[in-house]
Amino acid sequence: MGGPAGVVAASGSEVYKSLRNNVNPKWIQDPGLRKLNFGVATMFASAAANGYDGSLINGLLAIPYFNTNLGDPSSSLLGLTLAGISLGGLPSFIPASYVSDYMGRRFTVFIGSFIMLAAAVIQCATSGVYAFLGTRIMLGVGLGFSQTAAPPLTTEIAHPKHRANVTNLFQATWYWGAILSASIALGTLFLDNSWSWRIPCLLQGLFPAIQCLGLLIVPESPRWLISKGRDQEALDVLARYHANGDKDDELVQYEFQEICQAIEMEKQAAKSTGWSTFFATKGNRHRFLICILVGFMIQWAGNGIVSYYLAPILKSVGITSSVTQAGINLALQFWNAGLSFAGALAAERYGRRPLWLLSASGMLVSFIIVTALSATFAEHGIAAAGSATVAFLFIFFGFYDIAFTPLSIAYPVEILPYNLRSKGLSANLTTVFAAGFFNQYVNPIALEAIEWKFYFVYIATLAAMIPTIYFVFPETKGRTLEEISIVFDGEDARTDVFRQNSVSDEKGSEDKEFTANIEYVKQV
Repeated sequence: MGGPAGVVAASGSEVYKSLRNNVNPKWIQDPGLRKLNFGVATMFASAAANGYDGSLINGLLAIPYFNTNLGDPSSSLLGLTLAGISLGGLPSFIPASYVSDYMGRRFTVFIGSFIMLAAAVIQCATSGVYAFLGTRIMLGVGLGFSQTAAPPLTTEIAHPKHRANVTNLFQATWYWGAILSASIALGTLFLDNSWSWRIPCLLQGLFPAIQCLGLLIVPESPRWLISKGRDQEALDVLARYHANGDKDDELVQYEFQEICQAIEMEKQAAKSTGWSTFFATKGNRHRFLICILVGFMIQWAGNGIVSYYLAPILKSVGITSSVTQAGINLALQFWNAGLSFAGALAAERYGRRPLWLLSASGMLVSFIIVTALSATFAEHGIAAAGSATVAFLFIFFGFYDIAFTPLSIAYPVEILPYNLRSKGLSANLTTVFAAGFFNQYVNPIALEAIEWKFYFVYIATLAAMIPTIYFVFPETKGRTLEEISIVFDGEDARTDVFRQNSVSDEKGSEDKEFTANIEYVKQV
């Protein structure tokens, strides 16, 4: 699906390239960009914290002392405990979106990180399944606040030439948290006491702590500042981090005007910034549908059953050694991290739609093969089928990684206009956690009851995703954060500053002189 008729060929990134900018072409050698990008990287910690938890469960289930601590709970109670982080996150996303819009992105990230850090310390000291469940719910609440505010903050403060990759890389760091968790769990597996599981739980506070420290150097979103009438502060932030303090920089002035005009246009077009705004226009309804679909798809692609229940799956195909299971888990996380990083960078080069479609199609084929191999091992006990199952689980995740990991957060964040970004992301994440909670609670029961036959449910959902992506997901490659609105709302969403400086002008724009007009922006 392309944009509406009449959209000019020029992209926002081309406009940016035509403007003078006081930065070093190599960001690592530029003081402003170096500080900004380092700060942005610390905000990725909320995704890494989520990944740490996803891998932590697999690691803990392979530790005998942890299972002893839980007290051999029933499948339903185990499912509820493992899903505790989703149980805590579900009611927190919507309130977090309001806090993010009214109190700021940085404040909301801090609240979430602090709650997660406290929960990790408390979890380390718990005993029994119910206390462990309580701390997981607390972790979910903190993650809900952090995940709602951190992605909008990173995409809104990133330099324009880095914005797409920064947005895509956010969720790709999920696996680096998983790698750390799997490594720690593998190492503590050899401890002959309860610290074999308490240490991994305590270190769950590492990423929230990194995020708290990162807030010391990360600026507030200039878009949030402008929305609150703090225009001068926003201009200062843009100048300091995007042009080394030069407020007259052409790119900074263009960014400032475009953001001011876009936010003013959003205010004029919407009677309110409440949830009803999602249903006020065709474009907003389309955005809301995508947010819900993405949230559902990333949990119902079959990844959830593997991510949280790798150990039982490996046992079902004859791999029973705890050390072997932990080693496979660690290898899988390294594989995932590499391919999700590649997918994040490929999204801006090749486009979002091709990656979405390739990812879904590849997962469907590989999951069908996994199901067939699992059935062969279960029915006939052929060892080679069990080994091949593990290989195809890696292939399955390879396809998942290239699009479903990096775009699961990036795509909803970039298609949403500023006034709906936090709320739309909270709707997306609520769907993610609701679908994840259902999966984590039902999967162990279903696996115990019907084993490999349960995989057919995911084959059906994967098959339905391919036409959904083709007909519903538009391409957003090469567009600025404000310019993406044109894809959903048509030419009326184009700002005057883009029209005035579009490099698609037939007269040519290379010789065009860019003139800042801040007073005009303030009067719009």
